[in-house]
Amino acid sequence: MKDSFNDLTYPELLNKREELKKQYRDLRFNMVIGHVDNPLLKRTLRRKIARLNTIIHEYELGIRKA
Repeated sequence: MKDSFNDLTYPELLNKREELKKQYRDLRFNMVIGHVDNPLLKRTLRRKIARLNTIIHEYELGIRKA
């Protein structure tokens, strides 16, 4: 199953998104500078961030309740 972000609270989602954005940024820099062991990690990180953004937006719209 995909990463389960559904059981996280709103502040935890925000923290997780910032953490994944930092990992994604570091991975992009490492791809430019040198060798990366798993280049597909870039795609999976981008998709995880998109999933988090969707859940966070649902909280902001009131679709999900805290």
